[in-house]
Amino acid sequence: MLELDWAAHWRRLVEARWPAAHGEAFWDRRAHRYALSMRGQADPFLQFLEPWLGPTRTLIDVGAGTGRHVAQLVRRLDWVTAVEPSPAMRELIPPADNLTVIGSTWEDADPAPADLVICVHVLYAVADVVPFIEKLERAGRERVFIVLRDEPHRHPATLLAAAAGVEGREPRLRDAFLLLRQMGIAPDLAMFTYPVFHRFESLEAAVDDCRERLGSSWDEARGRAWLKANLRRDRDGTWVHDGGTMTSGVLHWQPRR
Repeated sequence: MLELDWAAHWRRLVEARWPAAHGEAFWDRRAHRYALSMRGQADPFLQFLEPWLGPTRTLIDVGAGTGRHVAQLVRRLDWVTAVEPSPAMRELIPPADNLTVIGSTWEDADPAPADLVICVHVLYAVADVVPFIEKLERAGRERVFIVLRDEPHRHPATLLAAAAGVEGREPRLRDAFLLLRQMGIAPDLAMFTYPVFHRFESLEAAVDDCRERLGSSWDEARGRAWLKANLRRDRDGTWVHDGGTMTSGVLHWQPRR
């Protein structure tokens, strides 16, 4: 394991899992669905981040999505910068007087440095991960935080792929730890387990989402039947998949200078 090129290993995982077609439009189509699914989800990372927050601190949220973390952090910090490439995702970030939103990929963004830099569930689709992480480190004055899952995603599409014997997995927390060590970074590690679920506007929305995620491995009859059997209709009319519990973690360190 010590002889493995972890950057090359990471690239292989990403390129097998995330086709090049999954670009900006892919995330634009999922913006409202993602915001709906995040509603009511547990967020242990915010609780973990608490000791570093304060009214004089600044923070960059890399891959801010629909502002799940931003909405809470602007209340606790002097200034927050959200970097998000998807226009549809950015439209859902709640505005605030102490918030700057940069419509860009992280690779192309040029934010002012901040005390804290967070990157939460973003690196799964980043093939060229070393310069991405190096830029996170350059942007942070006090602490960098990377959050990743450490077991398979509980999204229905992932479960359908596993049932169909489709190989391949996304990068996990343990891969990131070994990659950071290869880069000469010695991160602290904290892990947490929490319940997860996925919410869809309708059964047809769940079918559409899984069909696009699975591409050529999607089986219309089998997939539709599985979703109908495994999703429940909630009181508000949405359809919910209970993903059980998920183990994720945060790798964090003081930027090297």
